[in-house]
Amino acid sequence: MKLKFICLLFLAMTTGLSAQTKSAAPKKAATTKKAGATAQDAGIYAQIETNKGRIVVKLEYQKTPITVANFISLAEGTNNAVSAKYKGKPFYTGIKFHRVIKDFMIQAGDPDGNGSGGPGYRFADEIVPELKHDSGGVLSMANAGVGTNGSQFFITHKDTPWLDGKHTVFGKVVSGMDVVNAIEQNDVIMEVKIIRNGAEAKKFDAAKVFNDYFVNKDENEKKQLAAEAEKKRALEAEYAPVKAKKVAEFAAMKATAKKTESGLQYAITHKGTGTKPTSGTVYVGYAGYLEDGSLFDSSNAEISKAFGKYDANRDAQGGYQPFPFDITNKGGLIPGFLEGINLMSFGDKATFFIPSNLGYGERGAGNVIPPNSNIIFEVELLEAPKQ
Repeated sequence: MKLKFICLLFLAMTTGLSAQTKSAAPKKAATTKKAGATAQDAGIYAQIETNKGRIVVKLEYQKTPITVANFISLAEGTNNAVSAKYKGKPFYTGIKFHRVIKDFMIQAGDPDGNGSGGPGYRFADEIVPELKHDSGGVLSMANAGVGTNGSQFFITHKDTPWLDGKHTVFGKVVSGMDVVNAIEQNDVIMEVKIIRNGAEAKKFDAAKVFNDYFVNKDENEKKQLAAEAEKKRALEAEYAPVKAKKVAEFAAMKATAKKTESGLQYAITHKGTGTKPTSGTVYVGYAGYLEDGSLFDSSNAEISKAFGKYDANRDAQGGYQPFPFDITNKGGLIPGFLEGINLMSFGDKATFFIPSNLGYGERGAGNVIPPNSNIIFEVELLEAPKQ
């Protein structure tokens, strides 16, 4: 589960937000005492036996039935959607914890052991607002974006609220949190046993629930896409006044902006020290907009919040910061942006009106900046990063 954001100023640069994993330490004799199962209450529990001890998780089969059915049917070898080589086998037996990040989470469920593998299918998210990543011991699905769930899951060490709404929470550790905290990278799941207590729990047929989901998968995916489109429309309506105000502000500014021979227009909106950088590293704060006032990226969390683009995950990883740039570098940035910052002094704030040919041109930038788009940047040039 690699969490990433793309700094769109760069021609091709992706900044990974996931913390670096430690190399596996030499295995020691297990000193952690095995926790006894506390799954006496009604419900469905997963008893996960590892080489470090036992973890018992209560599964939210009533609130997230598809996700729980997926997990159970994989664990019990009754999942009909898996690739042929996994059919009829307990999927999680022998699988290792391929990713462990201290004070964050432990992740497992990849048969390839490197974070890229899965069961041979994907299924939709089941985000339930009241199920949050609000403590240690939360069981949640790893994914690579919307609707990409498979077999990989993680258990948190602590609260991770930036994951809410992005990953399906489907269970909670009821015993063995000491084992969760003791797990190291490359530790192994020996077995996952499912315990069903009570009449309702015993009625839950995981294999059938998941099979029925796949029978109706196309329709379910259409519903999810429709829900996402509606959410997008609602956000557009909510932030329309903010965008309209920005469009008017830019129109007034552009009318008096200076124009260079290349076609770049710029306005210095705040004068700094008057000292121009000649060498070394500068720090650049920015906010980038389309001509309709839409914000597509910013190094400023408050601006991102104002336009409904704030990403708590990015913030938690320190992603809202001016970026460092070697002022002598004549590449690495789109031409209009590079030309603009070379017109600035330390402490200056400026607005750049960048025509398409000095920006992303006919290709655009992914699904964020359409082809042939003129773009606008608000920029601040700093001698040192803000504290």
